Amino acid sequence: MILPEYITQCLNALEAAGFAAYAVGGCVRDACLGLTPQDYDLCTAALPEQTEAVFSDHKLVLAGKKHGTVGVVTPFGVVEITTFRREGEYLDNRHPEWVEFVPDIVQDLARRDFTVNAMAYSPIRGFADPFGGREDLKNGILRAVGDPLQRFREDSLRILRGIRFAVRYGLSVEDATMQAMLSQAHLMDNLARERVFEELNKLLPLVDAQDLLAFGPLLGAVIPELMPLIGFDQRSPHHAYDLFTHVAHVVAGVPREPALRWAALLHDIGKIPTFTQDETGRGHFYGHAPKGAEMADSVLRRLKAPTALRQQAVTLIEKHMTRLIPEKKTLRRHLGRLGWETVEQLLALQEADMGSKGTGKPEEMAQFPQIRSILEEIRAENACLALKDLAVNGHDLMQLGFTGKAIGQTLNILLEQVIDEKLPNEKDALLTFAKEL
Repeated sequence: MILPEYITQCLNALEAAGFAAYAVGGCVRDACLGLTPQDYDLCTAALPEQTEAVFSDHKLVLAGKKHGTVGVVTPFGVVEITTFRREGEYLDNRHPEWVEFVPDIVQDLARRDFTVNAMAYSPIRGFADPFGGREDLKNGILRAVGDPLQRFREDSLRILRGIRFAVRYGLSVEDATMQAMLSQAHLMDNLARERVFEELNKLLPLVDAQDLLAFGPLLGAVIPELMPLIGFDQRSPHHAYDLFTHVAHVVAGVPREPALRWAALLHDIGKIPTFTQDETGRGHFYGHAPKGAEMADSVLRRLKAPTALRQQAVTLIEKHMTRLIPEKKTLRRHLGRLGWETVEQLLALQEADMGSKGTGKPEEMAQFPQIRSILEEIRAENACLALKDLAVNGHDLMQLGFTGKAIGQTLNILLEQVIDEKLPNEKDALLTFAKEL
């Protein structure tokens, strides 16, 4: 494993002072996979005060000192160096009752979550891999360190982290680890919602349909609105898949943009409460889009998602059944009301939705290239789509004698006339029409 010079210098400084020191965790895992680590964490036998002394000629960050971490400021960023430690019970499923500094790297690695993260490397001492992380990486296995039940009871966020590691690195979850994830999933109710959202937001851009199907029950544990979708027969000739399988394919079918992925994940949660059957037994979901938007808003508020992401996802869900059609005037109207980003994301969501029914009817997809072609025409025309694009403004109307609400109302009428191509976006033509109003 080749380490950057500034990391090697930190390790050498600790070793020269008589303290064992290693690069540890994710940087070792990524290097073993042939990836370039994004950051480096170090661990050492030195106590925090001894680490301070070794790097007394550096600026230090001591906010984590009581937990054993000293940050050493280098020209390449802060390098966090943590004393080897072991931990007591996690009675609240999040924080250990006590932390004890130890001289042994093996005891330190024993407290970590998965074997692939429980490896350390020293240019002097070589690899420390007491739990077989390198072999598990080689075999594509995600395995908890030690007793998996204990690992997830200590911190149930490790369940979501485990899903993300499995998806990101193409690992299969070892059976005992998977069973422990499922049996301890209820403990995720104790997690801060922000932590859950942060993990899910990292996960969603990574997943494909098979990932979601494999981990659906675990996602349903933190988003209960998803659980009824799993295995739900839509009883419709337009859908060959059960509802959650359809959703999984829609998520995989849209670009890896967070708001769009959230919209895809939640776009059909309104189908369960709106489900009805007619006399033939066929299923219907009248009003599921607005209901789904309402439910998605509640989900994302509960998870404390950023406001902009929540609002964008909810808008996409609310509009996903308002089908875009290859008609220039109609598309101009949508662009004027929603903006380019939303229309383009809505088109991607509708295309994935239409293409994820499992019925294999390609004729349903023919409209989407046509719509994109028309959108490109509109973009090339630099068309007037919003009030800011109009050749007149409120000041112009005030000079004609308009006051109060009539100014905004008239500007909107003028915009509608331009979008419908009934008026050119020219100042004289618009003011003449405004005078007639």
